[in-house]
Amino acid sequence: MNIKIKNIGEKDCVCRALVLPVLEGETGFYKELSPSLSQILAGLSSKEFSGKKNELFLIPGVSGIKPERVLLVGLGKIEEISEETLRQVGGKSAVYLNGLGLENMALSTAVIKPLKLSPAACVEGALLGLYTYTRYRKEKDGKGMTGITLLAAPSKELSAQIESAKTTADAVCFARDLVNTPANDMTPTDLAKASMSLKKQGVSVRVIEKKEAERLGMGAYLSVAKGSHQPPKFIVLEYGKSKTSPIVLIGKSITFDSGGISIKPSDGMEKMKYDMAGGAAVLGVFKAVAEAGMPVNLVGILPATENLPGGSASKPGDVVTSINGMTVEIINTDAEGRLIIADAIGYAKRFKPRAVIDTATLTGACMIAFGGEAIAMMGNDCVLLDRMKKAGEAVYERVWEMPLYDEYKDYIKSDIADIKNTGGKTGSLVTSGYFLKEFAGETPWVHLDIAGTAWVEKDKPYVPKGASGIGVRLLLKFIEGLSEVLK
Repeated sequence: MNIKIKNIGEKDCVCRALVLPVLEGETGFYKELSPSLSQILAGLSSKEFSGKKNELFLIPGVSGIKPERVLLVGLGKIEEISEETLRQVGGKSAVYLNGLGLENMALSTAVIKPLKLSPAACVEGALLGLYTYTRYRKEKDGKGMTGITLLAAPSKELSAQIESAKTTADAVCFARDLVNTPANDMTPTDLAKASMSLKKQGVSVRVIEKKEAERLGMGAYLSVAKGSHQPPKFIVLEYGKSKTSPIVLIGKSITFDSGGISIKPSDGMEKMKYDMAGGAAVLGVFKAVAEAGMPVNLVGILPATENLPGGSASKPGDVVTSINGMTVEIINTDAEGRLIIADAIGYAKRFKPRAVIDTATLTGACMIAFGGEAIAMMGNDCVLLDRMKKAGEAVYERVWEMPLYDEYKDYIKSDIADIKNTGGKTGSLVTSGYFLKEFAGETPWVHLDIAGTAWVEKDKPYVPKGASGIGVRLLLKFIEGLSEVLK
């Protein structure tokens, strides 16, 4: 995508469409552009267009100005406008105009500038909204939009903000591609190859194979892999540009989840390719951090495997030993995500991390509790939890903290092992987190359950149907804020 900044007036910009953001109830703001446009704006009824958030109104062929079309897009009420509003404006406008087959657009910043918000958020929303996944389509979509012009005064600050938006959007789309790829082409081996592609950007990648994982004592992780013919891959990434202790990011990487012996219902099972969305988010973060050269130390861990039934698959009632020596009774083989993350947390401790953050499509209970609107968050460090919440609010990947009361330990108490992998439906969202808390111990740790947000069933302003890429922008914002503190 070609992004330009031009310090010219709206009426002098040669483009296929000029996007004019409009505050609710102030449709006359741009009447000075041309008498023709002024007349059209004056004639609009509130039912046609009033400037409500994400409302669109296309005006073709306005005389007296160079843009071929004018698209009015609503910002909503001025007191409610935020960077998220601008992301949605960018996404809605770009997707709409792209659907008309227009290859470029220009965006006026006249209304945005006094709001002290960066128009780069509009660019980010546009780039995220224009994402498509066409790998398996014989007939591809047309050329589509290739250029966006911001009508604003050029500055180093704005250029840097746009570069950051492009880097972030590229990382999110990279993660989306991984998640959208069918499981036959996104096996643990394929995920390892995708990880290797980051080596050229200064990221070191190591893949721990099954035999080495056995020597390390990763019994919980390997128990999930037993039913699949695809070899498991325990992927470890490192990026270092700081002398501080690393932040470890763990991403659940079940490349297909049938539920194992505790098999899932067939309806909707095709979506279980998305069970590696946590791992994809971690790879997206590494891609962005490396491209931006962020001054941080990061470790990424992707315990990758399939979870399938078979003659050698783990069975309900089996007991396995994790990397830290704790024994786990497997009550339900579909509660596999916590098993692989438990060993990943145990492995992460060798890096003596400043913080461990795990991201996982962990529980159906998360979807029931929050729908597709929030990430369930748990952890043992109040400072980290607070920073994550603020990061979520900033990028609109919102988190909601759930309790980890000591009483939940009784829910996952096993009669024959140190712990069991599920306590049943009652409290299942929080007991999944408490299970991981037992392995985190005193290590500062945050758990993010993205089960309800990693896949969307209908288009949103800058999130097309399918893989959302959630977690990339959240973790980037969190790392950015934490790295400032650790300098």
